[in-house]
Amino acid sequence: MSRPRDPAEERLGWLLCTPAVLAMLLVTGYPILYAIWLSLFRYDLRFPDQREFAGLANYASVLTSGVWWQALGNTLIITVGSVAIELVLGMLLALVMRRALFLRRTVRASVLVPYAIITVVAALAWKFAFDPVTGFVNPWLGLEQPWLTQRWSAFLVIILTEVWKTTPFMALLLLAGLTLVPQDLLDAARVDGANAWQRFFRVTLPLMRNAVLVALLFRTLDAFRIFDTVFVQTRGAQGTETVSVVGYHTLVTRLNLGLGSAVSVLIFLCVLAIAALFVRGLGASFAAEDRS
Repeated sequence: MSRPRDPAEERLGWLLCTPAVLAMLLVTGYPILYAIWLSLFRYDLRFPDQREFAGLANYASVLTSGVWWQALGNTLIITVGSVAIELVLGMLLALVMRRALFLRRTVRASVLVPYAIITVVAALAWKFAFDPVTGFVNPWLGLEQPWLTQRWSAFLVIILTEVWKTTPFMALLLLAGLTLVPQDLLDAARVDGANAWQRFFRVTLPLMRNAVLVALLFRTLDAFRIFDTVFVQTRGAQGTETVSVVGYHTLVTRLNLGLGSAVSVLIFLCVLAIAALFVRGLGASFAAEDRS
């Protein structure tokens, strides 16, 4: 049985969080509100004198555009593909880091090296590696594949880059979850005759469910907002534009503040929806623990 919640502790927790919440609102609240305000206008910096109120017309233009829906589909492909692979590899790395008996600190530090590399540098490295002229991937595989000039192979390179770069972050979060699994339970399951697979799926994984959800939440939100890797490797060509790249081209390249702000607000709403789904899953998970 879990310990009942203390209202005084909850109030103290909210009080301690208040300064951080106020700081976040101050830093993020104004830009968000200003973006919403700009999205209600036809506002092109090339013609600043022609600014006029448009209501929800910019949102209608975006939502009826095939470019937005293709970019949203591309974003979901990259997000689902990269996060799914990262979850599996991250769990394997977390298990290795937990069980490492020798040079444990060295193993953990070496695993985290890719995550310490700047995203643009990682994207450039993988772009050069898959270059059909100067790269080493084609000679190794005995191919003559123009990876970044075809849509699905470009997606593959982008996803592999994201997996290589951010799997250590996923592994670090999952390692924290593994430390919450009592060794006594695993030993008891072993005595009862459970093999390694049964101990993992019936003991370890259910006990670290919340840690898995948190790791998926952080990585899904980060992957959905992907920009650097796509921009460096393809600049959105070959049908690889993501929603962030669409927003960049609309705001920065075309200087259309109204339409670009509408794209940004829609991305923000998508992120909120994803976060709400995961938070709801976490809430249901905590509620199940309280009932137990």
